[in-house]
Amino acid sequence: MGIDKSIQLFDRAKEILPGGVSSPVRAFRAVGGQPLFIDHGQGPYLIDVDGNRYIDYVLSWGPLVLGHAHEEVVTALENALKRGTSYGAPSPLEIRLAELVQSFMPNIEMLRFVNSGTEATMSALRLARAFTKRNKIIKFEGCYHGHADMLLVQAGSGVATLGLPDSPGVPPATVQDTLVARYNDLDTVELLFNQFPGEIAAVIIEPVAGNMGVVPPVEGFLEGLRSVTQQNESLLIFDEVMTGFRVHPGGAQTLYDIKPDLTTLGKVIGGGLPVGAYGGRKDIMVQIAPSGSVYQAGTLSGNPLAMTAGITTLEVLKQPALWEKLESAVAVLVQGVGQAAQKTGIPIQQTAVGTMFSTFFTENEIKDWSTVKTCDTERFGKYFQKMLEAGIYLAPSQFEAGFMSTAHDQKIISKTIGAVDSAFQAIARG
Repeated sequence: MGIDKSIQLFDRAKEILPGGVSSPVRAFRAVGGQPLFIDHGQGPYLIDVDGNRYIDYVLSWGPLVLGHAHEEVVTALENALKRGTSYGAPSPLEIRLAELVQSFMPNIEMLRFVNSGTEATMSALRLARAFTKRNKIIKFEGCYHGHADMLLVQAGSGVATLGLPDSPGVPPATVQDTLVARYNDLDTVELLFNQFPGEIAAVIIEPVAGNMGVVPPVEGFLEGLRSVTQQNESLLIFDEVMTGFRVHPGGAQTLYDIKPDLTTLGKVIGGGLPVGAYGGRKDIMVQIAPSGSVYQAGTLSGNPLAMTAGITTLEVLKQPALWEKLESAVAVLVQGVGQAAQKTGIPIQQTAVGTMFSTFFTENEIKDWSTVKTCDTERFGKYFQKMLEAGIYLAPSQFEAGFMSTAHDQKIISKTIGAVDSAFQAIARG
């Protein structure tokens, strides 16, 4: 398959865009080769500018749970577009989407729409600090909560993929109140609370880590976080930007039956358009301006196109048996990958929660950032390239999650498993 147009476009892009891309992991630095420039998406497929078609398991990094250009979403957007692209004023669409989100996640008593996951997490943490009148926060190694300065501390994913320090340009004073614990290790959290009594405003966590690949919580970990935060009168924030409507229709908080104080959302609630939100307990959320004194604003917040795409997507997700079908498809794919690896003797570890999944090239059990870092990234790069040659588009990083959509039918999954089998055989031959 030729990619001449992608090569030409990348050469042009490098002259005007840093690294030739608008987000780092898209540059294929971790896997080698040439990034593809996409012309359009259709159902389970991406079609590049050279006309090559790929089965897509990135799905815009998660939000396209219904696949690309879903007919109902497109129709709703076409109708909304005729009514205007931005109002800068309240609209009924905001209320409808908020009510839909709450129907899936009743722990969210009030919420505020923003424009990205980064904006949601930084706003939630500002609110937590104001509510508790404390400054310090705890995050976890390998968990990414957006690129706000105070959160770029051992942030996993893109930083790890590029082999960079968390980031130059972040003043030491900005992160001095950001404490880091080990994911799935409650003892490290308790140690920090003992070291800084009465100083910790909140613990923020991806309840199922997705930005170091999919790493589920061990039994009792999330329950322990809920307990220790309550004991210390700190807030528990679930960053469900990735896991919301992905690990369960009601998010990780429903799957594991944990009630966080605040939740951050994004991805699926925009149906593929830029959106974010944060919400939770009413007594906390009323502190936000204009009902309270914690300032946060955004011209495009509650954008009518994003609200429309989100409403349509969540209404489709309510259809009976749809979620079960998605989970079943993931199980079939994961089983096929495991069988292919077993035949060739290539050591892998697989994780899957809901519609998210990862294949780690390591023989070590995956439970935290230190075990994820044992992965053979060179072997993953070879695997990625073999799959791409076979027309399968995976995330170009060992440290990212894969996603399933309703458009991935049995024929698509069978083709994928066949490509996996061939890729492992080729890698085993060297």
